[in-house]
Amino acid sequence: MKTSDKILDIIKREGQITARQLAEHLSITTMGARQHLQMLENEGLISFNDIKMKVGRPARHWSLTQLGHNQFIDRHQDLSIDILTSIDEVFGLPGIEQITAQREAKILRRYQQYLSHFHTTEERLRALVQLREQDGYMAELEVTATGYFLTENHCPICFAAKQCPQLCRSELNIFQTLFKDECDIQRQEHIIQGAHRCRYKITLHL
Repeated sequence: MKTSDKILDIIKREGQITARQLAEHLSITTMGARQHLQMLENEGLISFNDIKMKVGRPARHWSLTQLGHNQFIDRHQDLSIDILTSIDEVFGLPGIEQITAQREAKILRRYQQYLSHFHTTEERLRALVQLREQDGYMAELEVTATGYFLTENHCPICFAAKQCPQLCRSELNIFQTLFKDECDIQRQEHIIQGAHRCRYKITLHL
């Protein structure tokens, strides 16, 4: 992967980043990181926001522009939206719900089969993250005092989900079904509602 692609990937995952943080990620100098960031800004892929600090100069935080986010968009998004629109026009809401339910059941079976090889909740959650990574969601798992956070830094079905909100409800249904006997899962951040990621709070059952 090219350095520029790595940087875009890091910013996509982090939401925003400073040159110093980027330098640590890439094991390069801060000056080198700034040069890469400047090149990406010149291409219109990132922009910066200076955040005032309590002491010293403002810290410059870099984030993706819409053009930068577009580098991660599924190339088949237009086709997916066209298909959903056609289903809605021909079959209406019942048709959309039937297609969504069928997709949900198919994904759920695949995930259940894979997770059946793991035993503890954490092992199963980490296995879920692997599946979501494979499916293009740039997923991460964070351990907390009461459970976990599952973060998805990219949504390959985002444009289709804006056209068909049932897809987002389906994603949450899959997670909740997989772990219904182990933990409670709630979505706290949502890409199609303006957040830069989808984030799920996972609370273990007592």
